[in-house]
Amino acid sequence: MKRILLAILFSLPMMAFAKGDDTKYLLGAVPEVDGIITFQTTINAPGKSQAQVYQAISSYIQKELVGNAIEGLRTRIISDGKEDGTIVARIEEYMIFKKKALNLDRTRFRYQLTAKTSNGKADLVLTQVSYYYNEDMNGENGVTYKGEEWISDKEAVNKKGTALYPRSGKFRRKTVDRVEAIFQGAENALK
Repeated sequence: MKRILLAILFSLPMMAFAKGDDTKYLLGAVPEVDGIITFQTTINAPGKSQAQVYQAISSYIQKELVGNAIEGLRTRIISDGKEDGTIVARIEEYMIFKKKALNLDRTRFRYQLTAKTSNGKADLVLTQVSYYYNEDMNGENGVTYKGEEWISDKEAVNKKGTALYPRSGKFRRKTVDRVEAIFQGAENALK
């Protein structure tokens, strides 16, 4: 009996580790402004002019986000920012949850990225988050989820704030990670 209890006690930390640490994705990981999911960051570029900041951010958005879009997806530059330094892009890309030989679990991740450039900095805002999930091979018959209805604290985190719900949790994890990667890419472009 003691051996069984010891085996269970020793396996608990391993089970907790195998489950993964979702602390990063819990309450507050998906910020909202007036009920709309809005990720924001300011990237400082000391000593760079507005023209230099604009060029770096515009090039990053064009090459890394719009240029790498999968053909047929609705990705485009809405405003190129030549007049006021504000670049607005509507992006649609695949977000892959699981990829195996006979199982591809993915969604179309849609968002709007706005970059306001000025002397020494760029303010980035990512909003209008939505997903097109469970589409068939022709890209039809899927279900659209708005970010506010799917990955917000209210919809994706349990009432105690200690765990993510399984289905919406996978969207929340991937979204937070993707937004971090987008912002990091913009920061690298300004170095």
